[in-house]
Amino acid sequence: MTAFRAFLVAMFVCISVYTAIVVNEYGLTLFSFFFGDLMKLNWPGQFNLDFACMLALSGLWTAWRNEFSGAGLALGVLAFFFGSPFLSVYLFVLLAQSRGDLRVVLLGKARAAR
Repeated sequence: MTAFRAFLVAMFVCISVYTAIVVNEYGLTLFSFFFGDLMKLNWPGQFNLDFACMLALSGLWTAWRNEFSGAGLALGVLAFFFGSPFLSVYLFVLLAQSRGDLRVVLLGKARAAR
């Protein structure tokens, strides 16, 4: 579990630094690049579509794990829009709260108790 926690920290730091560099160079113009590549029907667009599907899956899992409560829906939206920076922190916190019990991390307390 220590290796997984270290991986989550490394992922968060790596994507945060990379994002800061890109924002410094290009500004907050993500959506024009993202949707522009999608409309070109090229490999970068295919990657963006695949990535958007993974973000949707992450958001859906986050909301489901929290039983589609108000907080769960809000967390799901955060998961969709903030991707791996959100998910790495969220999983790190869940691991700490569950004392490393992956059943609780993946299913939530109520479902894990069944």
